[in-house]
Amino acid sequence: MKSTSGTAPTQGTPDEPKEPPTVDERHEHPALDERITGSLVGAAVGDALGGPVEGYSPEQITERHGGRVHGVVGPWNGDEWRTARPIAPYHKGDGHITDDTLMTHALVRVYATVRDHLDAYTVADHLVPDLMTTPRWIPELETEALPLQRIFLAEKWLVARLHYGHVDPREAGVGNIVNCGAAMYMAPVGLVNAADPRGAYAEALDVAGAHQSSYGREAAGVFAAAVAAACAPGATADSVVAACLSLAKDGTRAAIETVCDVASRYTDFESALRPLREAVAPYDTVGPDYRSPSLGARRPSRVHAIEELPVALGMLVVARGDYRHAVLGSVNYGRDCDSIATMSGALAGALGSEVPSDWAKQVAEASRLDLHAPAEVLAEVAREVFARDVCRRRAHEEVFTTLAAGR
Repeated sequence: MKSTSGTAPTQGTPDEPKEPPTVDERHEHPALDERITGSLVGAAVGDALGGPVEGYSPEQITERHGGRVHGVVGPWNGDEWRTARPIAPYHKGDGHITDDTLMTHALVRVYATVRDHLDAYTVADHLVPDLMTTPRWIPELETEALPLQRIFLAEKWLVARLHYGHVDPREAGVGNIVNCGAAMYMAPVGLVNAADPRGAYAEALDVAGAHQSSYGREAAGVFAAAVAAACAPGATADSVVAACLSLAKDGTRAAIETVCDVASRYTDFESALRPLREAVAPYDTVGPDYRSPSLGARRPSRVHAIEELPVALGMLVVARGDYRHAVLGSVNYGRDCDSIATMSGALAGALGSEVPSDWAKQVAEASRLDLHAPAEVLAEVAREVFARDVCRRRAHEEVFTTLAAGR
């Protein structure tokens, strides 16, 4: 099936199924600002590449595009994108970011306002008003609108529960659809806690409590920890996975361990697509047909996990941290591939792997977004928060030393 959109799909040059370069071979010692920029730009570009093929299988993607996707492509339904799926009348494709990036940038704005660590109450006090009061350019709607009018039902839950229901922010996530909705925008938490996975995990769990519960909330904490771990000097895909396994609980830990073990046996995404899906399937509640979830889908569980995070980590392992390879693997995996590519893109970018400049330019222009501005703001905030943490830690050390000495 060929594209019928006004903008022809850009396939680019297909990647050869060979071992990708390591991050260390590409950029040995990226500084904090570079890692934050790489992560946020990488997440947005991954989101935009995955958006037009979200919800489909690798086989359907190949049939639709005459092969694997290797860059920015047009809408799945061509010029009929507005009416083909009335429940989602969005212009996905042509370099448009989706709600993953809208939510990520909204959280950056919260950090820019608070300029300190966040919790569930800051979500209620700042994130919710941002979603429901300030019109912004929404690429998929091709107009200015409230972000609330674009985000998915699981994210609208934030507004319903916190603004209208006045639920305790720390408990507001209970009862929501258990999915990747909170995890998909937690990269800023990991970046503010750069090189401190445990701190990122704790902060993200608190923030995500306003949005998600069960393994949806756990995934948010683990993804933030993964991004923080990726920022550490000398970090690799394997060290990121190790940090995740040291913190993850229950089904989330089991899914990551299983998927990444399988991923370690492959060096190209083409051969890894089916094995990674088979590895995560026992933990995924959605089932084989992504658009027709099973009756047990997205319900709280201690033995299940969201699909997106383990697969994103698996693709990072397959790619050995290389951005292009990890993101293309995530995109061609299908299913919820915009969120998978958002996560793998954030992680590879934080490791220091270069985001292709032509992709970033296409996405920025098509989405009418400055992809670098949020990173500049967050880098400033990260330094401020670290300085605050040092002062707080030193004050505690002084007090504890006095207490321990009995003086």
